Amino acid sequence: MKDCMLKRMFDLFCSLFLLVCLAPVLLLIAVLIRVESSGPALLCQKRMGLNKKPFTCYKFRTMREETPDLATNELDDRDRYLTGLGVYLRKYSLDELPQLFNIIKGDMSLVGPRPVILQEKRLIKKRKEEGIYRLRPGVTGWAQINGRDEVGVKRKVKLDKYYLKNRSFFLDLKIIFRTAGYVLKREGVLEHNNESPEQKEGQENKVSREKS
Repeated sequence: MKDCMLKRMFDLFCSLFLLVCLAPVLLLIAVLIRVESSGPALLCQKRMGLNKKPFTCYKFRTMREETPDLATNELDDRDRYLTGLGVYLRKYSLDELPQLFNIIKGDMSLVGPRPVILQEKRLIKKRKEEGIYRLRPGVTGWAQINGRDEVGVKRKVKLDKYYLKNRSFFLDLKIIFRTAGYVLKREGVLEHNNESPEQKEGQENKVSREKS
């Protein structure tokens, strides 16, 4: 209980501090998004949250209005839907900044398993089996500093389970500092022409079946 209160206080302090400091940046990004393409600056999307309860997750919009409501790695042609500004917002994770409001609301934490859209049934099912939804979802997490976009479903759940069993305030600090390094170096970011982890898993399974 004491650790939970410390984590919540830390989340609130950091998110409020960052919102005050980054207010001009947030405003500028919102204006540039509206200027570049039609549609709202914010994407309000239902994602799976604490205790498997959906919540509205906020992000800066990086894709065009006509984009299907699917996970990015499920789109046949990501280049077709990404905006020019959206590419850079994703590279540096700036599209995630509005989730600071989710932290204040209590939907999210700075550190925890990344919340997924409700259509990602496979990941949701496996997380439920491992009890991952006892954790509040995070802006960053253990999986994000151990592969980020390059992590497939099985590996992601394994990393989420590690965090569930070993979570602590000091582990959270480690994840936050390492996340900053990943973002600056753009490590583990799935570029728009690369195969998704799920596509790679599918190819590997196909090869295994052909060899057997």
